Amino acid sequence: MSADLPHHTTASRATGRAGDTSPFALGLLLRRAHWRAAAVMTEALRPLGIELRHFAVLIVLVDCGPTVQRDLAAATGSDKAGIMRVVDDLERKGLVVRKAVPGDRRVRAVEITPQGLELFDAAHVAAEPLAERLVGELGSDEAERLKDLLTRFAYPVEGGA
Repeated sequence: MSADLPHHTTASRATGRAGDTSPFALGLLLRRAHWRAAAVMTEALRPLGIELRHFAVLIVLVDCGPTVQRDLAAATGSDKAGIMRVVDDLERKGLVVRKAVPGDRRVRAVEITPQGLELFDAAHVAAEPLAERLVGELGSDEAERLKDLLTRFAYPVEGGA
């Protein structure tokens, strides 16, 4: 096994601590930032009776309109079984409905209901003070700069990545 490994050593090994200079540092920082943001969003959604995985589907439905489950899975990074469970949950809560797709009896499109849209809007109201707390240690210019940088990183210009 060790014969397959490169023989040179890296100047810096991953630590996962502040100041990590390893090749993994950016990924580890993004992971830690994601955990903090996810905790805040979870706190905002909990009183509404949904989880982040449910909210991710509602975001796609509000943004794209009725969407087949296969595309919901792709858009949310879920698998077929996982997206089925999430849609089942949302349907039981009256937040989405499944409708037949004309021309294909096997495929169902998922559509947000008025109740789902109402909950989606309520989630934004609930998240506002928590989102402010999330970036509370940053100045207003820094929070905007961070958002701009992360947007460029997450949505690179075509051909840029």
